[in-house]
Amino acid sequence: MDDKYMSKLSPTVDFWAGMYLVIIAMLSILGNAAVLVSAARRLTLLKAPELLTVNLAITDIGMALSMYPLSIASAFNHAWIGGDTSCLYYGLMGMIFSITSIMTLAVMGMVRYLVTGSPPKTGIKFQRRTVSIVISGIWLYAGLWALFPLLGWGSYGPEPFGLACSIDWTGYGESLNHSTFILALSVLCTFLPCLVIVFTYFGIAWKLHRAYQSIQSNDFQYGNIEKKITLMAVMISLGFIIAWTPYVAVSFWSMFHSQEQSHMAPFVTLLPCLFAKSSTVYNPFIYFIFRRTSWHELLRLQRLVFCCSHQASSPAEGAKIEGKMVRGTDSTIFRDGTDETCMGLMGASSRQSGNEIMTVG
Repeated sequence: MDDKYMSKLSPTVDFWAGMYLVIIAMLSILGNAAVLVSAARRLTLLKAPELLTVNLAITDIGMALSMYPLSIASAFNHAWIGGDTSCLYYGLMGMIFSITSIMTLAVMGMVRYLVTGSPPKTGIKFQRRTVSIVISGIWLYAGLWALFPLLGWGSYGPEPFGLACSIDWTGYGESLNHSTFILALSVLCTFLPCLVIVFTYFGIAWKLHRAYQSIQSNDFQYGNIEKKITLMAVMISLGFIIAWTPYVAVSFWSMFHSQEQSHMAPFVTLLPCLFAKSSTVYNPFIYFIFRRTSWHELLRLQRLVFCCSHQASSPAEGAKIEGKMVRGTDSTIFRDGTDETCMGLMGASSRQSGNEIMTVG
């Protein structure tokens, strides 16, 4: 077997790396399968933005099913299995699913920013057809970038520790072909999507902050709700970035220090790769934790802000506008079936806030 496909780690490290990947694969498959089953059971009720969450689950479970078994088998084998062919396959799948994942997160941030209205205005409503077209464009975009190395722009190669394959980062300084591909990939598929993720979720937090400031009554304690919404935004926007930052950092070090690659211990290059794979695990937990809490609180808050901003309206006109707002908001986020009046919403929100503050502390 080619020496580049032999593991540079000890058999003990390979074994525990394989066990770690088994756990990550099982959690990823079970968690994302639960998201897909939940979505399938309410397929006709899914709102357009929720299709992006489904797409993210598909990318995560696709990565776990198509890539992790090969990594696990290679770890237990103490050498890469399949040679050049499987390395090419692994790199191709990794490119498709990782680019699709980060682009989905970026689009999800933009959509959530647009559907989150600044009071007294409502957010933009998206049709399922529109989001489906965007998702198709994301997959085509990822597939195009994955095919470039097969067409001669850039290349795939084994990782320094010998148990995985990806873009040949060490080829950056060897030719203009490799350097232009890696630079373009880094800017268009890493840095720009990450900037979009960060700025859109901070934009959401700013919109929510303005919403809370627009409520003049001191009887409503929304600090805890704001904290939860902001926490979710930070978790979603930074979770993916944190998981992949060590891997990107090591890869960039390899780009600019290809001659010193042998000085970096293989174990050091293994850890960022293993940590990055954890990104397929936590998204389902974030989805289930916040879907039934914070976003319902956001829906209630938007209704309340709208009611407060139209206190001067006549009762009949106010009821008509409120009904319109409730239906519009439901079509952009979630439908909870409530039909409270403004006073009912105020009382429920106040009681809910008090209970959450007592629980969370």
